[in-house]
Amino acid sequence: MMPVPAFTALGGGATTVLMLHGIGGGHLAFAPQVETFASAGYRAVAWDMPGYGHSAPIEPYTFKGLAQSCIQLIEALQCGSVVLLGHSMGGMVAQEVVARRPELVSRLILCGTSSAFGKPDGEWQRAFVAQRTAPLDAGRSMAELAETLVPQMVGPGPLPEGVRLATHCMGLVPAATYRRALECIVTFDRRRNLGEIHVPTLLVAGEHDRNAPPAVMKKMAQEIPWSTYIEMKGVGHLQNLEAPDDFDGLVLNFLNLPNALLH
Repeated sequence: MMPVPAFTALGGGATTVLMLHGIGGGHLAFAPQVETFASAGYRAVAWDMPGYGHSAPIEPYTFKGLAQSCIQLIEALQCGSVVLLGHSMGGMVAQEVVARRPELVSRLILCGTSSAFGKPDGEWQRAFVAQRTAPLDAGRSMAELAETLVPQMVGPGPLPEGVRLATHCMGLVPAATYRRALECIVTFDRRRNLGEIHVPTLLVAGEHDRNAPPAVMKKMAQEIPWSTYIEMKGVGHLQNLEAPDDFDGLVLNFLNLPNALLH
C-alpha cells in the first residue's frame, strides 16, 4: 500500500475542501485559499501530489496512481466525502477520482483544466514533452524555468505577490517529478466520463488562459449535468493566485448555495 501523500490543513469545519495543485505547484500554491476557506468555516486541505514536497513519488506515474493516492488521502482524512477543487493537472486528477470513486466527492470545482490533453497522437505528445523539457536538458534549473514560464501563464494585471508565489512553487518542483508529470499529463482523456459526473460542479476559466482556454471549459460544462460555468475576466491560467479575492469569492458563493439550487 502506498503512503498517504503529505498535505497542509487549517480549520475545523464539518465540510472538507481538498485542493489539488497543477504541474508547477505544490500545497503552497493554495496558501491564500487555505487561509480564506478555513476562516469561512471549512476544513481546508491542500496536498502535495506524489513526487512534490514531502510526498513520496509513485511508480508508475499515472493518473490511476495519482487518483489512488488522492483516494487514500480522502480516506485518511476520515471526513466521508470532500469538496474536491482541482487546478490544471489537479483538475484532471479530480476528474479521475470522481470517475473511480464518485461517492467520495460531494461537490467538484474544476479550474483551468480540461477533460483531455491535446491530440490522441503519440508524435504530438512526444513533441510536447520534448519542448517542455528542453530547457532542463540544456542544464537550466526549475527555478530558471519558472522565471520564464510563469509570466507566460498569467493575464495582463496579476497580483504581483501571486506571481512571486507561483514562481517560488514551480522552482521547488524536482526536475524528475516535472518530467514524469509532463509524460503523465499528455495521456489524460476523460471526455466520455463528463456526463457521468452527478455532483454539483463549478468550472472556472480564465479569460486569457492559453493552457485551458475558456472555450474548452465551456464545452466541458455543457457535458456535465449539474454544472456552473464562470469566466474570470482579465486573468490567465493561475486564477487563484492572480486574483485570489475574486477566485475565493466565486468558490465560497458556490459552496454556500444549497444543493436544490444547483441541480
